[in-house]
Amino acid sequence: MHTKAALPITLLDGKQTLPIIEAYFEFNHLKHLYRQGWLKHGIEPKYCESVAEHSFCVALLALFLADEYHLELDTTKVIRMALIHDLGEIYAGDFTPKDAIETNQKYQLEKQSIIQVLSKLPNGLKWIDLWEEYEKGQSAESQFVRQLDRLEMALQASVYEHLGLGNLSVFFESANQVLSAQQLKSISRELEDLRD
Repeated sequence: MHTKAALPITLLDGKQTLPIIEAYFEFNHLKHLYRQGWLKHGIEPKYCESVAEHSFCVALLALFLADEYHLELDTTKVIRMALIHDLGEIYAGDFTPKDAIETNQKYQLEKQSIIQVLSKLPNGLKWIDLWEEYEKGQSAESQFVRQLDRLEMALQASVYEHLGLGNLSVFFESANQVLSAQQLKSISRELEDLRD
């Protein structure tokens, strides 16, 4: 995996500290972990977003779109799910569809990562359960966040294309395969129109 720096948690080797400080040093790694798909499609590291930047923007989309469209969702759950949906990548890494890894193997690696990071925190099991709900994709909230995850990817692809960094049509296609909420589809169509 391409990163800006090594796992910040290694800076605490041999030191005793509070669980929240240790967890923060683990969360912080997502600021250093590039979204690997962009690198594989020619986006230079100096322009490449991190996993943390992606997660932040997914959470912002969750905050504004769940309210704006008056969807029958638990908005608090949606925002929380959006904030933690990529924590499994702290130790597992950011896999892309082109990586030679089976879905179950990816899930197991990310689950181990989530447990390692969150189990030390108060209410850690609650957060692990919320991540599991996202991964299963069966609740209305998890389905919505999964769509936002892809919509954010298409929005970022649009930014990169407007910067002249390449043709990223594969990311728009990937997003469109997942989007089912009409409100999100309309945003995607508008993004496609901006490409002309």
